[in-house]
Amino acid sequence: MIDGQLEAARRDPGRIDPDVYLYERYRETASRRTALNAYYAIKPLLPRRAQIAARRLHAKHVRPAFPDWPIEPLLVEHQHAQWQRELSEQSVERLPLVNFWPDAHRFAVTVTHDVESAAGVANIEAVLEVERRYGVISCWNFVAEWYPIPPGTFELVRDGGGEVGLHGVKHDGLLFRDRASFEGRLPAIQRYLREWGAVGFRSPATHRNAEWMGELGCLYDSSFPDTDPFEPQPGGCCSIFPYFLGPIVELPITMTQDHTLWEILRQPNIDLWRQKGDWLISNHGLVNVIVHPDYVRSAARLDLYAQFLSYLRERVDGRGGWHALPCDVASWWRARAQMRCTDEHAGPRIVHDETAGQWSQRATVAWVSERDGTMKIDV
Repeated sequence: MIDGQLEAARRDPGRIDPDVYLYERYRETASRRTALNAYYAIKPLLPRRAQIAARRLHAKHVRPAFPDWPIEPLLVEHQHAQWQRELSEQSVERLPLVNFWPDAHRFAVTVTHDVESAAGVANIEAVLEVERRYGVISCWNFVAEWYPIPPGTFELVRDGGGEVGLHGVKHDGLLFRDRASFEGRLPAIQRYLREWGAVGFRSPATHRNAEWMGELGCLYDSSFPDTDPFEPQPGGCCSIFPYFLGPIVELPITMTQDHTLWEILRQPNIDLWRQKGDWLISNHGLVNVIVHPDYVRSAARLDLYAQFLSYLRERVDGRGGWHALPCDVASWWRARAQMRCTDEHAGPRIVHDETAGQWSQRATVAWVSERDGTMKIDV
């Protein structure tokens, strides 16, 4: 993004076009794709240790002007500016809206796992055992043709209340290399989604192209970070809420990946997760985290993960959060898009059509107001 454009967006966030950020149109596509292809051309030539060392060195010098990291508030500020304008234009002290989350919840939490290798498959039971202690359910995304998936693996996940998703066909960085590569793998993606009974997709290494995602043929995708300067495809959608990419719901990854936190940045604790999580919660957003079973195989890492789950459980129980699977978050968001809030003589009520289904009974009214120069939401 050009510095002048960024300054203008920061100065007056209410006038920006959100799609520029949700679709990552602020980044130059051709140069981004060239750099990504170059990275994956040389990656097989580098030992794993050399790859990690190079990424650590790169991370030390990353100073992203935009999106800011670990928190990029631009689209939150845009939303607040819109509410301020509506309050002023209507000369009212508060505005009713369909609450972001069902059952009067104040924020949402979803836990996901991307399984990268056979070692990750072998560690599923150990990770599930930690989650059982804290009453956490999760989504497990598997690569279809990259490692053996033993019979019973999906049942192991689902019997514990979890969800199975597709993490691509191969983990080789080629899905979005060009249009021909994408179209070549699309039939296999859709076939595995059907065969697995999966409704969610996450691209390997979070490679993405917002203009093509709508063709995946699933309920939701979760390949776009809100902000992440450390991946081979850096950037982000700047959103802490789900949004639509054509017909599918995008669930942005709003927390730093575990691999980045512990392997690249070498953080010895979960302080960064706590900081970002509390900001997301205070803004009623979606806490969406990726934890790879491949990288939490040691007792120390499992303990850090347990600390994080304890933090999530405390926040969900103490601050009115909604802990749900990604499929439910996406289903809710799709239904919510068919709802609107009207303020009539008898008070506000939610109007919806038949596509809202069972979610219509769980929708509630929230009130937006401005207090001490800050936008507040009461649910």
